[in-house]
Amino acid sequence: MNARLKLDDPALLDGLAARVAAARTLLRAIADDFSPAAFASSLGAEDMVLTDLIHRDQLAIEIFSLDTGRLPLETYDLIAEVKKHYGLALRLYFPRHDLVETWTSENGINGFYESVEQRKGCCFVRKVEPLQRALAGRKAWITGLRASQAATRDGLPMRSVDVANGGLEKFNPLADWSEREVWAYLNQNQVPYNALHDKFYPSIGCAPCTRPITPGEDVRAGRWWWENPQSKECGLHVKRA
Repeated sequence: MNARLKLDDPALLDGLAARVAAARTLLRAIADDFSPAAFASSLGAEDMVLTDLIHRDQLAIEIFSLDTGRLPLETYDLIAEVKKHYGLALRLYFPRHDLVETWTSENGINGFYESVEQRKGCCFVRKVEPLQRALAGRKAWITGLRASQAATRDGLPMRSVDVANGGLEKFNPLADWSEREVWAYLNQNQVPYNALHDKFYPSIGCAPCTRPITPGEDVRAGRWWWENPQSKECGLHVKRA
């Protein structure tokens, strides 16, 4: 957690209360009007806010996560902590072993460093294809995306139609939240979070593709740091005009 965020600022907490109320209202509407709906959690700070909100109101929204097979130890520790803290066993979706074996055979175990095309191929096998299975039969899915996280997420809407996943409704309840608001919520409600956040990892993905950031860097600078910022998405969230 970034101590410099000054999470006890009264103005911040007043604004946060309104954000929380709006998010809870939206989540209840999704549960009521778009069943079956699911929340795709990457177990980042934003995702832990949504996990807490869904659990708080006992909403009929399944929470799942994608185990790529190359997650950091700290992420697995958080999966166990979620079970302990909430009594919630996240549903995990894994890559198809045949696709992983084919990809690594053709590209090498760390071939994703070689080009954007190869990296996105790895992301497809380990994340996109499992997500497609996870969303099959759903009417809507929920993410923890925020508009201010990266250049690729500028103008992120609260709600959209996800053409890439069969025309599902896609909701981003924290789209207009700030980083300070996310951390103020976690702090205020004693929500568990990934220990890597305390080691300057604001955005956490697969271990080989994530590094800590330095002061002044964008919060997504540690993801696929060898690439141009405009290409830093894995394919889970396709931005369409």
